[in-house]
Amino acid sequence: MDARDVMTTAVVTVRPQTSVEEVAKLLLERRISAVPVVDDKARVLGIVSEGDLIRPGESGAGRSRSWWLALLASRDEKAFDYVKSHGRTAGDVMARKVVTVTERTPLAKIATLLERHRIKRVPVVRSGKIVGIVSRANLLHGLVAQKAAGSTASVNERGIRTRVIKAIEQAGVHRSWVNVIVPAKGVVELWGFVETAQQKRALALAAKGVKGVKRVVDNVMILPAMPQVPV
Repeated sequence: MDARDVMTTAVVTVRPQTSVEEVAKLLLERRISAVPVVDDKARVLGIVSEGDLIRPGESGAGRSRSWWLALLASRDEKAFDYVKSHGRTAGDVMARKVVTVTERTPLAKIATLLERHRIKRVPVVRSGKIVGIVSRANLLHGLVAQKAAGSTASVNERGIRTRVIKAIEQAGVHRSWVNVIVPAKGVVELWGFVETAQQKRALALAAKGVKGVKRVVDNVMILPAMPQVPV
């Protein structure tokens, strides 16, 4: 299996000028932990994670560096720290060194990249433009499905996955929360989260109605209701 067999294609992105407040709201609403920053041509410029939005003093991890480290820090490092702590936009706080993969990158290589760089996700690019994202969860789903099937995905399975994804979009469910894995001929595995039992039923029904699908393995979980924040 490759990145194209497990990646989430409904990628939530922001622009460099998006405010930090808007990014935080987006992460909360979509229940995601990071978002790629792209230009007007969908080219990846950086990525903003929850950690990038925590200002110094807001958590134990945000304590100022010890005096001797401050003495050794270069002017560029000090400037970077200042921008990160005072930034107002995604472009200010984003991590600029982004590890990316292509649609044909094998899952084993993606696993190695995540471990080596200690990251939780990698954007998938085609001709420099973002077309998907592979998270640790996506990777795990693919590896589990691949091991169970004992085979690699073929053109036929990828065609089924594309059709199931389109059917899910028509079912009115957040695509960024749901992933589709087709480990073997006619078998579709649904992973991720939905908000209600009705959405869960709609997902399974949409997948079962796709031509070529013989069996649907429903691993989708229902999210608990988010607490209301008083205004």
